[in-house]
Amino acid sequence: MISKVLVANRGEIARRIFRTCRDMGISTVAVYSDADAGEPHMREADEAVPLHGSASVDTYLDIDAVISAAKQTGADAVHPGYGFLAENAVFARSVISSGLTWIGPSAQAIEVMGSKLESKRLMEEAGVPILSSIPLDGGGSVEAAAISLGYPVLVKASAGGGGKGMRVVAEPADLLDAIDSARREAESAFGDGTIFLEKYLTAPRHIEIQIFGDSHGQVVSLHERECSIQRRHQKIIEESPSPVVDPETRRAMGRAAINAAQAVDYVGAGTVEFLFQDGSFYFLEMNTRLQVEHPVTEMVTGLDLVRLQIEIADGDRLPDTGPPLEGHAIEARLYAEDPLNDYLPVSGQFHRFRFPDVEGLRVDSGIDDGSSVTVHYDPMIAKVIAHGATREIAAAMLAGALRRAHIHGSITNRALLIRILEHPEFISGDTDTHFLLRHDVAEMGRPLLDLSEERLAALAAAVSDQALERQSNSVLRTIPSGWRNSPGDLQHRAYTGDHGQHDIGYTLAHSFSLEGVGRVSVVDASPESVTVLIGDASQEFEIARYGELRYVDSHLGPARLVEVPRFPSLLAEDDAGSLHAPMPGRVIRVDVSAGEEVSEGQVLVVMEAMKMEHALRSPHDGTVSSVLCEAGEQVEADTILIVVEHAD
Repeated sequence: MISKVLVANRGEIARRIFRTCRDMGISTVAVYSDADAGEPHMREADEAVPLHGSASVDTYLDIDAVISAAKQTGADAVHPGYGFLAENAVFARSVISSGLTWIGPSAQAIEVMGSKLESKRLMEEAGVPILSSIPLDGGGSVEAAAISLGYPVLVKASAGGGGKGMRVVAEPADLLDAIDSARREAESAFGDGTIFLEKYLTAPRHIEIQIFGDSHGQVVSLHERECSIQRRHQKIIEESPSPVVDPETRRAMGRAAINAAQAVDYVGAGTVEFLFQDGSFYFLEMNTRLQVEHPVTEMVTGLDLVRLQIEIADGDRLPDTGPPLEGHAIEARLYAEDPLNDYLPVSGQFHRFRFPDVEGLRVDSGIDDGSSVTVHYDPMIAKVIAHGATREIAAAMLAGALRRAHIHGSITNRALLIRILEHPEFISGDTDTHFLLRHDVAEMGRPLLDLSEERLAALAAAVSDQALERQSNSVLRTIPSGWRNSPGDLQHRAYTGDHGQHDIGYTLAHSFSLEGVGRVSVVDASPESVTVLIGDASQEFEIARYGELRYVDSHLGPARLVEVPRFPSLLAEDDAGSLHAPMPGRVIRVDVSAGEEVSEGQVLVVMEAMKMEHALRSPHDGTVSSVLCEAGEQVEADTILIVVEHAD
């Protein structure tokens, strides 16, 4: 029997596995990088072993260091989680050859299914429907290959997943650049630059089947998950069951997924992914690990999939069939990223990270109050999952929880997630993988509060700040500041937010007019909360302050405000012609030289950070006056890379 598990991972999934191990009475071991020292997954394990360094290749991808940590602590099993070494056949073999139990499928199954090209060939032999594809192995013309498939085509990495090494190409002129970029990204992310072309479906759904196999030859389907809401080919909202899969299609897809697993004698948790369009489905890939979105399956089946993984690794048998579906579950992936800035990952600290306590709501997070998101790893910080009797109930619960959550720190994709969950297309179930291509991200990802709502939040911040000052008074603490026998001038404070600067004039003794809102009166005020009356309706706000920052939370949504000092210093004018590094990272390519004329939006520099490539574009038409970086250089956030002088 397994008695001590080392989790070869970090963040949310490590914490998730530890939770089940504690329930089973199994001891746990964490490994952690220098960047993760003190983070929740390190603290929650029974033992923790440092992996010195911060980059993935020096830490979580170092097979020898991870196995050494297992031996050092006396662990008898290794769980890989997802990502990092989870689908690395060499790692699986190394774990087994070290005398440890591998909580996962065989190395051979990982190897075969880890190659999208090889797995497609095998699936075709097993009778599983596939899409046409052509390997790019150096032979023949890539242009001719694309033409034979028919544009648009998908350039795709054979290894890995998560949308890395994938490019959609609509025009022949873009093909070669897309191939080069996809190959570089695949090589960097997976150590394998093998790519191929695949026929691109114009409006598919992404539907996957969760399967489990045991060592006695039994494979069962645990039904489907719909994962069509994606950005950059990465899922951000998943649900089970799919709103378009009927019982007959569910049985057919489940049978195809079981055939796929049996073709490689699969053992453990796996997911067979399909593209679904016009009633037909096609094999996409098989992920030989636990999926990020496994909680939605757990919530509609009542199973603990991590427990099931451990029991199967211990030799237990599966039942003949999976359990029935109960209710509906939806998961949203919360990322530290800016959808309004091309989904650019954002590093930084989270002062507070809390969700409302709601029955049917589950939060699997990698962070707690005080945690930091660094540039070294994927920027997903949490998965928020809601389970209800119906799809509509689950969607409303999830959107409401995200809206009311206290997330104080880095920019996130929260507003985008809420607007998707509340969108008529999503509510009706009429979605596909191009949902975010059809809808303007600037509209979907804009701040949740409108101008008048943010002004109301600024009022709450002003009154709360005044309450804090009164509380610190040494005399006459119970008398409101600015108090008079008769009405006098309003008190004033100013804050800046998403909608600009708010100059707030207010009084505590009488009602007053707030621009864009109407007559308002303050009912109750403390440093932590403020209640105001707008007409006959009361509205409560919770306020938290971190230096000059104010976070104001309410059922309307969150506001992030910056206090305007009463005696501001003179600020230097912004160097509008400079292209700054948006985050720490490595310069991959510099596409221009000094003296070159460029146009607005033209790619000038390509950086790599958080496992993704980011193209930095010219802010306006003009001439490059300075190039201050070179390929291969590591740069810090806000470093000036290129200076472009305005065109005359």
